[in-house]
Amino acid sequence: MNNILELKGPFESKKNDKGPILRNIPVNSELSATHIKELIDDLTLVLQKWEKDTLIDGALVSVHYKQVVAKSNRIKSIFELNSQIDSNASICGSKFEQINGTINHIFTHYVDLSVIRNAIEKLNICYNILLNKFNGKITHNQINDITKNKKSFQFTNITLSKFLQLILDAYYVNRFGIDEDITELKDEAIITIYKTKFKTSELLRKIGINIAESKIIDETTINLLPTELEILKLKAPYLIAMEVKDLAMISFDNIDYVTTSILSIPQPSNEPIIGVIDTLFYKDVYFGEWVEYIPMVDKNILETVTLNDYKHGTSVTSLIVDGASINPALDDGCGRFRVRHFGVATGGRFSSFTILKQIREIIYNNQDIKVWNLSLGSVLEIHPNFISPEAAELDRIQCEYNVIFVIAGTNKPQNIMGEMKIGAPADSLNSIVVNAVTKEKKPVSYHRVGPVLSFFHKPDISYYGGDIGERIRVCTPTGEAYVSGTSFAAPWITRKITYLIYKMGFSREIAKALIIDAAAGWNRKDDMSHSIGYGVVPIKIEDIVKSPNDEIRFFMTGVAKEYQTYNYNIPVPTSNDKQPFFAKATLCYFPKCSRNQGVDYTDTEMDIHFGRIKETKKGIEIVDINENFQDEKGYIGIYEGPARNLYRKWDNIKHISERISERKRAKTKYGVGNWGLSIKTKERLTKKIDKEIPFGVVITLKEMNGKNRIDDFIQLSMARGWIVHRIDLDNRINIYNKAEEEVHFD
Repeated sequence: MNNILELKGPFESKKNDKGPILRNIPVNSELSATHIKELIDDLTLVLQKWEKDTLIDGALVSVHYKQVVAKSNRIKSIFELNSQIDSNASICGSKFEQINGTINHIFTHYVDLSVIRNAIEKLNICYNILLNKFNGKITHNQINDITKNKKSFQFTNITLSKFLQLILDAYYVNRFGIDEDITELKDEAIITIYKTKFKTSELLRKIGINIAESKIIDETTINLLPTELEILKLKAPYLIAMEVKDLAMISFDNIDYVTTSILSIPQPSNEPIIGVIDTLFYKDVYFGEWVEYIPMVDKNILETVTLNDYKHGTSVTSLIVDGASINPALDDGCGRFRVRHFGVATGGRFSSFTILKQIREIIYNNQDIKVWNLSLGSVLEIHPNFISPEAAELDRIQCEYNVIFVIAGTNKPQNIMGEMKIGAPADSLNSIVVNAVTKEKKPVSYHRVGPVLSFFHKPDISYYGGDIGERIRVCTPTGEAYVSGTSFAAPWITRKITYLIYKMGFSREIAKALIIDAAAGWNRKDDMSHSIGYGVVPIKIEDIVKSPNDEIRFFMTGVAKEYQTYNYNIPVPTSNDKQPFFAKATLCYFPKCSRNQGVDYTDTEMDIHFGRIKETKKGIEIVDINENFQDEKGYIGIYEGPARNLYRKWDNIKHISERISERKRAKTKYGVGNWGLSIKTKERLTKKIDKEIPFGVVITLKEMNGKNRIDDFIQLSMARGWIVHRIDLDNRINIYNKAEEEVHFD
């Protein structure tokens, strides 16, 4: 097998030089004066409501669009008072609605009343122009004529550019309104309100709810009692952006207990430490010396717990410490690991609010740990229009502390028939979410499904979690047991990620990309049921960091500083002046996320282009293996919906791959045969990238005729100025062991 290669070299950065785009409504489309009048009537009703209700000293107004819209097609001029202020800045929430089978965007804005009055005035001007100058409607072709003959179209009370922008805004808007929460929750709940100019506690006091600071998760998310929630829904239901039930049942796994069995294990030494957040841990087990246990449950509760409250957490940790020894068929070659185990829940109901507070405290106080296993999950299904508070907090933590979570995909209760959505926190986008499969790589009987927010692939990958007749062996407080559940699939991935980060020295971006890439393999069929994710991860770690002899597998890391980050100097070997390779690539990054943006959750988009470099009259182009034409010069823009489905726009994982077919046609070599990688970065909420964002890319080239050309690739890469490292497992382990040795001075 070939070792994976690391290519080190400079990436170039480039600002977006495309300039302003002449926008228009779609071909064969029109905007009528009647529709503008309907929008004016909508805004008039909104204004009347907020002139009477002064609670938030402004207005919450929801914009219902006709489709899923790109950032460029959101309204700009309708809510614009100052051209220096981006109208996206007033967005405080977004969600989807389904009308006649079509999914559409809804954005909620918080604006001053003067903005609504100004919007009504501008739309009235447009309404009169359409009636008097365009016979009550304007078409795509007429807008084209206007932009080509600007001097022939001038108006007395509005500029031509402003008129056209308002027309474009109005075309994509279906209606304006005020949305109110209709969720019926009678228990304690975690509530997120729309962000206004007031502090959350101050706003709640205005309607008679006095809330302690300890019950506030962040500036807009709070924990409310049933009586407090009732007051909020009675007096200001429009404030509620999202609400979820707080106290939930843990999504438990199936455990068959057997007689006590005593195993042996050597003393721990310099093995990496993995963080586990779970139910309680029972110290009197054979691997107890490998675990540092920190109970986080209230002392009064600890006095009443039973052995049942220790079984889940102890079982999970037994797999992380010694899973390969007690399950020889799943020996991954990763060895053993030490664990720092935090017991945050007992074996029954748990409070999401309490665990949210505890997880941040745990990560902050244990920053030496970079990989965390979380096999707790809610029985309740995720919401289609917003990320759970638990997942949002995990995503924030991973951005702030450079850690990675591996999360169980949650289990379907035995009394539930048919499909069931995954439960929190398995909707965390930055985490690796793991579902379970059988030995035949089929979804297990208890599996739950994605997607998240109607779009994001979750789970990410799958692994063996046991099922009827093929349970996983674990250690519990009462001895060995045979179990099944996603809780027992996740620890195996946690072990692999830890091995890649600690022992192999990879970044978390590369570690995640390697896991996704290995699971996806070649000729992956999209998992439309969202039950397996990108695929099943290989058992052996060797199959993740090595590749068959006919493959060249290498990775690159970089930092996105500007709109475009690129390198056009990747050499690919040739044969008879052709390049006989299939190709695939996996990109991973950890974006900042905004829960208050609802379905538009990720703030940053990285769009990957990879393929042969070709010089044309337009300049240097990448012949993309994925035929990705987004943002290409001279190409008509792709609608937001197809861009999300075809190219995973706004997803933080991009996997692109050519299909391996029996018809092997070597690629035409362009120029000297270089290939290129281009990553185009866009921010959803701001015009400029607010920080440098690391990314990792894993690329695989498969020789069509089965030949091993890795030495040719290395030679060509070094000739192009790349620093090439062969990643040898044994050498990396030796380096890790040497680095972890204690030095004794005389």
